[in-house]
Amino acid sequence: MKEKGLNLLRNILRKTILPLRKKREEWLSNFRFSMAFRISLAYLRLMLTHGVLFFAGFFVIFMFNAKADYDLLAEDMMDMLSAGNLTAIENPYHDQGVTMKVEGSHTHQVIYDDAAYRQSTSKDFIFGIHYERENRIFIYEDTRKLTVGDGEYLVTFQYDMADSYIRFLSLAWKLLLLYLIIVALIIRKGKRSDTKLFEPVRIMSAQANRLTVNNLNSERINVEGTKNELKDLANVINAMLDRIETSYESQKQFVSDASHELRTPIAVIQGYVNMLDRWGSSNQEVLQESIEAIKNEAKSMQDLVEKLLFLSRHDKKTLKLVKKRFNMRPLVEDMVKETRLVAPNRVIKNPVMEDVIVYGDKQALKQAIRIFIDNAVKYTKDGDEITILCQKINEDCVITVSDTGIGMTKKDIDNIFNRFYRSEHVRNQNIGGHGLGLSLAKLIILAHTGRIKIRSQFKKGSSFIITLPKRRF
Repeated sequence: MKEKGLNLLRNILRKTILPLRKKREEWLSNFRFSMAFRISLAYLRLMLTHGVLFFAGFFVIFMFNAKADYDLLAEDMMDMLSAGNLTAIENPYHDQGVTMKVEGSHTHQVIYDDAAYRQSTSKDFIFGIHYERENRIFIYEDTRKLTVGDGEYLVTFQYDMADSYIRFLSLAWKLLLLYLIIVALIIRKGKRSDTKLFEPVRIMSAQANRLTVNNLNSERINVEGTKNELKDLANVINAMLDRIETSYESQKQFVSDASHELRTPIAVIQGYVNMLDRWGSSNQEVLQESIEAIKNEAKSMQDLVEKLLFLSRHDKKTLKLVKKRFNMRPLVEDMVKETRLVAPNRVIKNPVMEDVIVYGDKQALKQAIRIFIDNAVKYTKDGDEITILCQKINEDCVITVSDTGIGMTKKDIDNIFNRFYRSEHVRNQNIGGHGLGLSLAKLIILAHTGRIKIRSQFKKGSSFIITLPKRRF
């Protein structure tokens, strides 16, 4: 039954309160309030609500202070009653607002009574206070026990605090006026402070509106003189703009390099198509040469596009690797055999081949290792040595591809994994390639939490050491 009642109440609130709240939010959304205005409004609300608490507390303190004065008079009366004759009681403080009623504790026989409020009952007094606004009555009642000789008596004091209440109201209006003036001054001053405080936000907004592709490298938020959280926000935004600029420049360079790499094979294909159009049907030698060249260039374009797609999937975080446990040794041995077939003029050595279990995508790792081996073949000459090792070192899989080819300079080593980077020495020797292979291989190795170490000496050869750590279960 109780649960049904709660569900009924929830349904009523859902049908009444929530629609009203939604309409209120929709109505407020039509107004555009500044942050400074909202903060000022919030502080105004806080000051008004806390002002009510202040006046309530002030009233309690004021009345308790007045009651303390009456308590001193009541204590004096108690001393006089204890030492005097109860049959001849006089109240010297009657005109000062202290009245009393003396009666027997057990017999309830009234001995003296000049109480200001004689119709007192337990319902008339709440926490010892009786208040009537119409008659301007504000009386506090306090009952104490009195022992005189063998007799016990009850002494009920009544404090007429109407004058104190009136004095409080008179003082409260003055305090209220002063408080409202202070609130108005605080709001006015606070609004200026809020405007000054949010000046960096206005500057940020203005600079953000000025940002375009053309000035992305020059527009930054000035953080000088700012020493609060807004400085941290400005630094974060500046760092974000730096990353955006770097990403944009990288993307622009990527597109430029990709366009350049595609332009060459397209130009070659167009050239041979024009040759075929002129002489291909009558000249068998031109026809065969054109077909071979177009096939090679088409294959090169296909290889470039596939690499670009791989890199694009990685950048979009859509690249998926199917990982499982497998033995790396047979994979490397197969690639050694393939290399001997495609590069018979190179001396291929594999002195160390050890069984080692790795956890990863077999095809992706094969593609990465094939890139290192193909580079070793590409940048060596007939008779040069290529050494391929597969070792188990500290439970990790270590694959080494070394050659005695043209080697690399320090500049090459620093940039070798950048997309489309190709050494000047390589370009001068007309060695083919797009400069994407090593960057692709690095992505694959890093995706397997691996690392790559390079050792190279110009004109003496290079070594790539790939370490795939053992998977920790």
